[in-house]
Amino acid sequence: MSDILQALGLSASGMSAQASRLRHVSENLANADTPGFRRKTVSFDTDMRAAVPGAVKVGEVRLDKAELTEIYDPNHPLARENGTYEGSNVDLLIELADAREAQRSYEANLKIFDQARQMSQGLIDLLRR
Repeated sequence: MSDILQALGLSASGMSAQASRLRHVSENLANADTPGFRRKTVSFDTDMRAAVPGAVKVGEVRLDKAELTEIYDPNHPLARENGTYEGSNVDLLIELADAREAQRSYEANLKIFDQARQMSQGLIDLLRR
């Protein structure tokens, strides 16, 4: 039974990590037009303090070091003397790809969680007989 509980814990930690990743992707998408905004990325680490060995946790949130886009708009309040200002470095295609990957990873963890739950329910049903 402990293997089933470990599978439940591992898949739950994976779902939590992917939900956090999806939160950062949606924040990046919401701020795609914000001047000076830098894309945020998350990394995953192994949670050594978790009750389940191998559980995943969200690591450090980092700012993307890619160049900010230069936008020419002399009427913008942030425009410099040459009429440009710094936009964001958010690429919508990359964010959509990250969102799709996070969604699929979340769904895979959910299937593992559901399978482990069904197995534990089956075991309980067998023990009741």
